[in-house]
Amino acid sequence: MRLSIAGGLIMSAVVTAVLIYDVKGFAKEPLGQKWAAGQLLSMDQINHSSYNNLLKRYVDQDGYVNYTAWKRSAADRQALQKYLTHLSQASTSIKASRESQLAFWINAYNAVTLEGILQVYPTKSIRDHTAKIGGYNIWDDLPLLVGSRAYSLNDIEHKVLRKMGEPRIHFAIVCASVGCPRLLNEAYTPESVNQQLAMNAQDFFSRPQNFMIDKNGTMQVSSILDWFGEDFGNNQAKRFSYLQPYLPQKAQQYAVNPQARVKFQKYDWSLNDQAHKPAGSGIRSQARSGTR
Repeated sequence: MRLSIAGGLIMSAVVTAVLIYDVKGFAKEPLGQKWAAGQLLSMDQINHSSYNNLLKRYVDQDGYVNYTAWKRSAADRQALQKYLTHLSQASTSIKASRESQLAFWINAYNAVTLEGILQVYPTKSIRDHTAKIGGYNIWDDLPLLVGSRAYSLNDIEHKVLRKMGEPRIHFAIVCASVGCPRLLNEAYTPESVNQQLAMNAQDFFSRPQNFMIDKNGTMQVSSILDWFGEDFGNNQAKRFSYLQPYLPQKAQQYAVNPQARVKFQKYDWSLNDQAHKPAGSGIRSQARSGTR
């Protein structure tokens, strides 16, 4: 019995040690660099033009990415990393407009995700790189230095963007999956971020994979509205009241009916890869009607 207990304790210690080793072994060095205090900038001063050029080059109008070509281009891989280094020059302590902050953090989330995928490409899904116990988790273990602090993707989404009280960020931040909103093929900018958020929200609901009313009158809705519904309102009627302007026109009145039935669609975690873009993925609802 004592030998058995001792053996169990040793095995437990070995497993614990392996898990600790794995967590350290798979964690990435923070992206970007640490800047001297005198070199830090307001988010108002961050220039997103180089990232904008990369998005225009490698992302199509449906948000699918040409990862193959981007991976092959040493110059453009370096350009993305240089942009991330520029983002790390921003300070959260220096005053900046709300629009600059929104554009900054949305771009940061998407750019870090792209860098993370390019590091492991070819791959089929971001979920293949999100180990929960012992191992690399892209959402926690690929942080970006911003000023003097490292922000993981989960930090950016849950501790920064969601706390800004702008629920349309859920139609802008993209986890490299087909079920996500499209990755806009331009950078978000302070001057245009409100229009860009409205445009991408409208685009999101125009696609039957995210929203449609089936023949039984049930609204088939993306799981994003299930996971983050509280950000849009504390009940179904309030949520769809907020979202009404972005819904297909023929669905707008039906959606705000408190009795409307809702079913959340299965999320598609396949990589948003142009090399495997499914046929019909660019289809939008006819006249934004929301029906099939």
